[in-house]
Parts: sequence; C-alpha cells; structure tokens
Amino acid sequence: MIKNQFQVIFEDNHLLAVNKPSGMLSQGDRTKDAPISELAKQYIKEKYKKPGEVYLGLPHRIDRPTSGLLLLAKTSKALVRLNKMFQDKEIQKTYWAVVKNRPEKDEDTLVHFLVRNSERNKSTAHNKEIEGSKRAELSYKVKLSLDNYHLLEIYPKTGRHHQIRSQLAAIGSPIKGDIKYGFDRTNSDASIHLHARSIEFIHPVSKEKQKISAPAPKSDAVWKACSKLLKG
Repeated sequence: MIKNQFQVIFEDNHLLAVNKPSGMLSQGDRTKDAPISELAKQYIKEKYKKPGEVYLGLPHRIDRPTSGLLLLAKTSKALVRLNKMFQDKEIQKTYWAVVKNRPEKDEDTLVHFLVRNSERNKSTAHNKEIEGSKRAELSYKVKLSLDNYHLLEIYPKTGRHHQIRSQLAAIGSPIKGDIKYGFDRTNSDASIHLHARSIEFIHPVSKEKQKISAPAPKSDAVWKACSKLLKG
C-alpha cells in the first residue's frame, strides 16, 4: 500500500495531514522523484476506490531533507481557504530542531534579513536590511538537552526560504546534518534534524479549532532520545 511510505495523521472529507519522511519531496521537481503530493493522491484513490483523477491541493511545503507534518486539501474549497489562511498567518506552525551548539539564550526571538541565492538553493541571513533582502522572524526555546545535542522548539512568524536553517546558523547553532548551513558533517541518510512538529488552525470548513501533531522519526537514535525524554 502507498500509505506505508508515509504516516496519515489526520483525515476528514476536506483535509489530509501526513507525516512526511525526510528525503521525500513535497511536490514534484526536476529530479522526477515521486513527491508526497502524488503518493497521497494514490493513497486516496486506493482507499476509496476512486475512478479517474483524485483532487489534492498543497497549500504549503517543507524542505526535502526535513521531516514532519504536511497538510493537504482534498477539496478546492478547503485549498482556497487554507491558501488565504497561510497568507494571512492564521496558521501557527511549530518545528523541532536538534543542534549541537546551544544558543546563548534559552529562549529568544530572532529577526534577520534573508537574501536568497536561487542557483545555490540557499538563503543568507543578515542582521540588517540590505538590497534584495526579506525580513524573517522566529521565536525559539530550548526544549531539552542531551549529552551532545539540544532540542529547540521553534515558532516561525514568517515563511521565508530556508528560514529556520539560515537563522539558526546565523546565531552559531546550525541544525544537525545540515552542512549547507554550517554543520560539520552530514547525517548518514542525508536528512537534517529539522521536524515540522505541529500546526494549529481553525478548520477551513467546519470552523472547529484543530491542533495536529506529527511524531519525530522513530528510526533515528537522537530523535528517539528526545521523544523519550519529552514523554517522561
């Protein structure tokens, strides 16, 4: 079954929330690798025995090496409303990031100005506004510490390209495995230790308050240690 390639977290008539594995695309690109958007369509087609094309809209994305919660729309009504909610910042996203270098402050709000280099697929964070830059803001707090690593809980206020990765690198705390942003070595599976943990929002159709959370990867020792401590 297609669903074995990802975990379904929540599903109703209008929404599908899945836990994307690191390494899987959110949507198709030039690599031609199967994105989760297409795999999820196949999952719906198989589950409900739907003939013909399956409708599924993608109102937001997470980077390929990042794991975690991805929200998809099963109806055009839900997609239009979710697009506006993301644009109007009415959806609160929470991320977990594992870093080796503990930030100086246990919690803080970071504001940088990012310049995107499309050729290198990288954003550089600056402390002051410069030509071509876009303002990026996030808040974080240190959630727990292991022997060699620290887990941060992050609340983005803006949605810039590689925002969390570049802003944490700018304060000297690059994400584990993220050599593009200054970590000293890759993870063996080419992932980075950044996980889209949860989203909170008002359901675009039912208008009920929703909070959906995705568990961290179970196959990784560091993520397992973090999850065990948080539960304990």
